[in-house]
Amino acid sequence: MSQYRIKFFSLPSLLLCSVFFYPSLCAAKENNTQQAQNQDSASLNREYRLGSGDLLKITVFNQEDLSGEYTINGAGQISLPLIGDVNAKDLTVKQVEQGIADKLKPDYLLNPRVSAQVLNYRPFYILGEVKEPKSYPYVDGMTYLNAVAIAGGYTYRAKEDYVVVIHMNDPEKRELTLNMDEKVLPGDVIHIKERYF
Repeated sequence: MSQYRIKFFSLPSLLLCSVFFYPSLCAAKENNTQQAQNQDSASLNREYRLGSGDLLKITVFNQEDLSGEYTINGAGQISLPLIGDVNAKDLTVKQVEQGIADKLKPDYLLNPRVSAQVLNYRPFYILGEVKEPKSYPYVDGMTYLNAVAIAGGYTYRAKEDYVVVIHMNDPEKRELTLNMDEKVLPGDVIHIKERYF
């Protein structure tokens, strides 16, 4: 008799626990997902090699006249007040920060503190068997399948199981065959191949 009583009382207890702890578990999972996305974004911002078309926010602390938003031009440079052109092509954000600081000291500022942030990455290009092949704005975290969807989807002739990609930061411009669930990089040239049957 006591055995049945224990089972009877344990079910409501389990339900009560699930009501209180399930939202906490969901929130923890959501936080972990958000942290992973933030880490991916921070990693991209740290390791990413800049190029023409990227929009940077430059902050020189306590110097509002030198701070602002700058687009990297076709020559791979940004032009700042006082110091003129600063090379940014194929450099990381940290290297650009250091380059600006080096140009500011000691003639303009004794100990300049510079922060740079990528506001908008350069677009990616999608060619081949999609309905609207052209350049599109880069969105952080997007996959090649997302890129195809943005380009209007596949044509009826498309090979749908992989993409051929050239990363803009690759000096050798190698063609890579990648899975559809891999992440797009800014400046990627994506080619959707045609199937032959």
